[in-house]
Amino acid sequence: MTKKHDAIFDAVLSGIGTTEPSTKKDRGAGRFLKRGNAIGDKLNGEVDEKTLHWVDPARCKMWERHNRDYELLTPENCADLIEGIQQQNRQEFPAVVRRLQGEEDFDYEVICGARRHFAITWLRANNYPQFKYLIEVRDMSDEEAFRLADIENRDRADISDYERAKDYAAAVKLYYGGKQKTMAQRLQVSEAWLSRYLFLAKLPDEIVAAFPSSNDIKELHARALKPFLAQPKAREEMLSRADWLASMRAAGATSYGMPWNDAVKVVAELKKAGQGHAPKKAPAKERKHRYTAQGTSFSMERLDKAREITLKFDRDASVEDLRRLMEKFFLDHKEGL
Repeated sequence: MTKKHDAIFDAVLSGIGTTEPSTKKDRGAGRFLKRGNAIGDKLNGEVDEKTLHWVDPARCKMWERHNRDYELLTPENCADLIEGIQQQNRQEFPAVVRRLQGEEDFDYEVICGARRHFAITWLRANNYPQFKYLIEVRDMSDEEAFRLADIENRDRADISDYERAKDYAAAVKLYYGGKQKTMAQRLQVSEAWLSRYLFLAKLPDEIVAAFPSSNDIKELHARALKPFLAQPKAREEMLSRADWLASMRAAGATSYGMPWNDAVKVVAELKKAGQGHAPKKAPAKERKHRYTAQGTSFSMERLDKAREITLKFDRDASVEDLRRLMEKFFLDHKEGL
């Protein structure tokens, strides 16, 4: 047993069999025991220690596949984080980065932590030069980096559905060979859930431009527009209306209560444009059938869509004849009823 282990063992035994109040020496032994146990846990692999670094944010750049649009970050939409850093006098949670090699201007690329990077950068430029960017350096592949960023940001309200959708659309090609099923399995989500986001990423540019901002576009908006976009004429009308909405917003129009800054109303306006050209339901067809048996007549009139059936038979028809005719009728139409 090493001297370090002896000391730990002695510290454990020192408190056994005594009822005397703890002394400063005892408390010191306790502290040493705690430290010793921590060392032991680390040696046993039970503790995964992480080395964090405080760095100049200017030495960090966003990973090109980062799932947040850095250009959309502002002091206003990062105000809660900026205020929190000011109150704590430091960044509390580290960003996750990878080390860069062979670049003069940057040492790290940010996988998770764009808002934290923006907040620290803004503070340093606005009278708080003492703040530094807290990072944790990891070695990971691009696919691992993508999944890590997705796990961290999937439930964050400040990542828009559209940002997430574009990220997924690129990732399915880059990392999963275009196979949605494989990607869904790796992300541990359903294929249907992933498919909805991939469709959102495919919205025409004209439709995206019709909204006040791409950040306003929700997955449910794309779902509502999907049936109309599938119909050529309805799609054409919707794209035309989307162009008009975008141009009116660019001109600063605010009259007539039109939906210049309301995503829900934009969706309603686009649907309205497409509804006039959506495929109409076929009218209900009327089919008539007639059965006869030994002079007894039996006829049926049926409206397919309404599921309405009218039966007509002779007043003097026997019950037995009607039974046979009914059996024949149901046998002939058992699949269609």
